[in-house]
Amino acid sequence: MDDISTNVVKTQTTQVAIIGSGFGGLAMAIRLLQANIHDFIILEKADAVGGTWRENQYPGAACDVQSHMYSLSFAPKTDWSKRYAEAPEIYDYIQDLIHDYDLKKYIQFNQEVVSTQYDEDHFNWHLTLKNGQKVDAQFVVFASGPLHVPQIPNIKGIEKFKGEVFHSSHWNHDYNLNQKNVASIGTGGSAIQYIPEIAPKVENLYVFQRTPAWVIPRDERAYNALDKKLFNRFEWFRKLHRARLYWSNESRVVPIVKPAAMKYMQKAGELFIRYQVKDKALGKKLTPNYVMGCKRILVSNKYFPTFNRKNVELVTDAIQELTENGIITKDGKERKIDCLIYGTGFITDPRIYLKSFECYGENGLELKDAWKDGAESFYGVCTKGFPNLFQLLGPNTVLGHNSVIFMIESQVNYILQLMQMVGKTKTQAIAVKANVQDQFNEDVQKKLEGTVWQSGCVSWYQQDGGKNFSLWPTYTWKFWLQTRKANPADYRLLGTMSQSKKKSKAA
Repeated sequence: MDDISTNVVKTQTTQVAIIGSGFGGLAMAIRLLQANIHDFIILEKADAVGGTWRENQYPGAACDVQSHMYSLSFAPKTDWSKRYAEAPEIYDYIQDLIHDYDLKKYIQFNQEVVSTQYDEDHFNWHLTLKNGQKVDAQFVVFASGPLHVPQIPNIKGIEKFKGEVFHSSHWNHDYNLNQKNVASIGTGGSAIQYIPEIAPKVENLYVFQRTPAWVIPRDERAYNALDKKLFNRFEWFRKLHRARLYWSNESRVVPIVKPAAMKYMQKAGELFIRYQVKDKALGKKLTPNYVMGCKRILVSNKYFPTFNRKNVELVTDAIQELTENGIITKDGKERKIDCLIYGTGFITDPRIYLKSFECYGENGLELKDAWKDGAESFYGVCTKGFPNLFQLLGPNTVLGHNSVIFMIESQVNYILQLMQMVGKTKTQAIAVKANVQDQFNEDVQKKLEGTVWQSGCVSWYQQDGGKNFSLWPTYTWKFWLQTRKANPADYRLLGTMSQSKKKSKAA
């Protein structure tokens, strides 16, 4: 008798499914363990942890938030080498978190989630992975972050170009840039870091700038041995240092919400450009014509001086097309290049970067349809119509002045409270009330009015039409205060005994 085998896909069951193993996913996992919740898994689409810091390993990659603020308060690192850490050290810190909290056994690599569907009868989520595997989870935490899908411009003739092409987040370290003619498109947060690093190596570097950025000085001081010893030995000393950094950053909200005060910082920014760029005409091209803060303020001591080099050219003419071995601008000039680097950032509108991810909530509502007029949620965590689905750094919780790690920690603690609320009430699911979310977003948009972010420029903070769906509009301590204790009145609790009886009768 022949053996008959059938391919049966076994469904994995867990209480909590965390999607993504960047800072958010790991913070959620650690807090679950600290709350004595061990029934969870972390689904990671790549073959390694790290999120943003796994992807962005380009030359000069570093954080523009101070090291002690860009680490978890409940899992601190005491031996940061310098005020602003570079990517390798941040990545090592992430590896330490994995080791210290034994998280590897909870992580499943190469497991990309392509679909999630809420089961209204059983009050849980059905997840489908790219490889066909299935996961059932009571709670889902979407922790993939907003900056992970590269923004690739559509340039005429790109298919003809025979040279090397890559995005900064997928840097080709095997390609030797020495003595090559290189075109770099974009002048955002990544570009201003790698441009000074590659400039001394290449034959010629053409920096294509559509809009100049406001760049302020970077504190490059290192922590000495005594600093590290004190941070390690005295917790109060480390916390005091962290508090000083936090409140220093928090003070930056004042010129953001009162743009009139920003003119003083802007004057300092203009002086910084004049001081660092020798050619006055070139300095003028590098000076933005919009209010400082309207777009992301960048941090670097090396970017502007790079343009004093003879082999670096700032190109402000628009790109017309690419040829087999060159790039032509609208003025008709062609520059021969061997390599094209996209420093063009990431797609930030979740309606676009979630295009390959399906998420169906109550009544079959798809998340992208729920957000068709713009992404909205409640504290960037819960979205109406999607019970037991939580997000980290969701709509209107990214920052322009302080550390997003602070926001992640607040959200993680808030999510934990919601899970515990379900457990204590002996229900099975929790969903934010529609009117509560609507009122919250009305308040957020009202607070954004009159801020520097709405002062007229176009930025990645906004969707088409100008609505700011990204940023928290005020102080982060207010976010912490508002999420410190979840209000049961803001939520619907589902899966009660009466609901279960009604469903069994209907069946």
